[in-house]
Parts: sequence; structure tokens; C-alpha cells
Amino acid sequence: MENTTVRTERLELRPVRDEDVDRILEYRNLPQVTRWLLRTQVDPASLRAAWRRAAADPDDHSMAATLDGVVIGTVSLDVVDGMGQPGMPPRTEAQLGYIFDPAYGGHGYATEAVTAMVAHAFDRLGVRRITAGCFADNLASVRILEKVGMRREQHGVGDSWHAELGWVDGYTYALLAETWHRESAP
Repeated sequence: MENTTVRTERLELRPVRDEDVDRILEYRNLPQVTRWLLRTQVDPASLRAAWRRAAADPDDHSMAATLDGVVIGTVSLDVVDGMGQPGMPPRTEAQLGYIFDPAYGGHGYATEAVTAMVAHAFDRLGVRRITAGCFADNLASVRILEKVGMRREQHGVGDSWHAELGWVDGYTYALLAETWHRESAP
């Protein structure tokens, strides 16, 4: 991953550092956070190893979202190849995800960070399409994705396995670069 920093009005998005992992775990393993994640618990060594792999992967553009130097969330963005039709340009799509500390909820920080990452993907990385998924009952995540301008493309009935909840409904959202540029233009 390139060593990029993205600044918004209130936040700084920057690569995750080893010393950030303990802070991320403070909120990552809270019950109100894990309720919305596929993996309900992670240990420090596993999370540290995952972030090191992400940092070494040129297609992983994940970042820590910081407020006044404090990590309040992470936004992941993995650039991927599309469906593989002959002649399709590589690395034109991205998968988006995020996890934020609920103590900072209700102030628009997650929406601000996700919006900045979407802009970064389209404007700096040249991605043409971004997708994101969430559990259908995760209304906070639904609001973020819709505020960013993503459209719901799929409602998968009982398509998502959750370690504690069993089979639950999931949503898939997507956004095209051309739509983003048209709708975010002044």
C-alpha cells in the first residue's frame, strides 16, 4: 500500500501502525461492535498480523481514522479484479468496509471517513466501482452507505452467516465512479 494520508475537515486517515492495534481492539471486540461483524472476536496477535499483511499488500488501501491523534475507527478498501470477462481491465473494483468506536458515534465521523475513502478510491486510485456489504439489521451502517451515495443492489435473505446470530439477511451496496463524480460535483 502506498503511504498515503487523507485529511478531511475533522479527521486524518493514515496507514495503521503496530501501536494502533491495542487501541483498535479496545472497541473492535465490544459486544455492540462484534454484533455486526462476521468474526466476533479477534486476539491481538491475529489482528496485528492481519494489519501487517494489509500494509504489505499493494491492493489494500485500508487506513486508521484518527481524531486529534486518537484512532476512532478503520476504513478498509481492497482493490480487486472484476468478474473476469475477457478483456476486462484489472483492478477496477474495490470492496469497502469500516469499523468505528461506538463512543464516537452520532457525530458523523464514520460517514466523513467513508466518504473520504470513496473519494480517494475514485479520484486517486482510479477505481470505477465500489461495493460494500452489511447485515440488513445494521441500520447505522445502512445510513452511512446511503449518505455516501451508494445504492442497495441486493437484499440477500438469510444469506449471511453470523457466528452468534446464525443466518441473517444481508445487503450489498455499490457505487460507480461516474455516479459519484456526477452527484458530488459542485
